[in-house]
Amino acid sequence: MRMRKMFLGKLTLGIALLGGWNAAASDSLSAAQPEPGASGESPRQIAVVIDDFGNGMKGTEQMLNLPIKLTVAVMPFLPTTKKDAEEAHRLGHDVIVHMPMEPMRGQRNWLGPGAITTDLPDAEIRRRVEAAIAEVPHAIGMNNHMGSKATADKRVMRIVLQTCKEKGLIFLDSRTSYRTVVPTVAKEVGVETLHNDVFLDDVYTRHHVLKQLAEVKKLLAKNERCIAIGHVGPSGMSTSDALRSAIPELKGKAAFVPLTALLKIPEPFAAHGLHSR
Repeated sequence: MRMRKMFLGKLTLGIALLGGWNAAASDSLSAAQPEPGASGESPRQIAVVIDDFGNGMKGTEQMLNLPIKLTVAVMPFLPTTKKDAEEAHRLGHDVIVHMPMEPMRGQRNWLGPGAITTDLPDAEIRRRVEAAIAEVPHAIGMNNHMGSKATADKRVMRIVLQTCKEKGLIFLDSRTSYRTVVPTVAKEVGVETLHNDVFLDDVYTRHHVLKQLAEVKKLLAKNERCIAIGHVGPSGMSTSDALRSAIPELKGKAAFVPLTALLKIPEPFAAHGLHSR
């Protein structure tokens, strides 16, 4: 696949993503110019990723209509997979595949259909990843749903990341485990990856989300960029409410951008609020 050159304002972003971008990624990058800072200087950047779309979960509408650019992670093969992906794209958000992957703990039936488990043969892993990508319209990338066991397995992740590369997708490591092999395998495969820095709602209360947003502010005081992950579902209303209340202050510190605007991300931050899922 041939490399395309994308222009963000006066900056030329020449990204050889996985051998080339698909059409959805091109559309997303063309809209990925950050909000200008008040001083005219290049602002710090925050990408908010919201997981678990695709099943009509609580907070879906509230999240999609937040007054910021989001990255919407949509689970495949669920009742509102296509509807949520299409609406997110219409509103100008990045869309990625929220790929269900095997955790260290928990029941497999929590994962949903088409999950990647470590006992699957190579060909079946590839088939499931390709099917998931085809199921989610406008996807420019993928991240893991749960996956603390799968993302620690080099064989599994080599197939996942190689397939992403072939399909022109980036991969966001949700970092549900400190044992993740994604950075190592991504270098071997030659695929563009990003990583989560803060889980906003690993505890389902508004108080906790506000606490995690305070961690985001601390990271932005020391780093140029930050990725934070929240969810629709049990915490959806609390997370969307807390985000909405924090947006005005955060806009004074950083520009909210889609995930694609962060390519290529600096060295990893210290992770906050991460745990095995």
